[in-house]
Amino acid sequence: MEALHHVRDTTFAEDASQLRTGNGPRAMASWRNLAIGALKLAGITNIAAGLRRNARDPHRPLSLLGLT
Repeated sequence: MEALHHVRDTTFAEDASQLRTGNGPRAMASWRNLAIGALKLAGITNIAAGLRRNARDPHRPLSLLGLT
């Protein structure tokens, strides 16, 4: 669990997030976990590089999730 927090903090700067109230922090943590999990299932070990690669093509994340 600590390894996941480390990835979320270093890659997404989660500890610097200003979301503090309501369901926002939990929802964002869930989205971050989804992104990390999807990349890991696709065999990507460098999460930061995988995020950058997916950010360059709007169709790649949908394909990764099996939505296209």
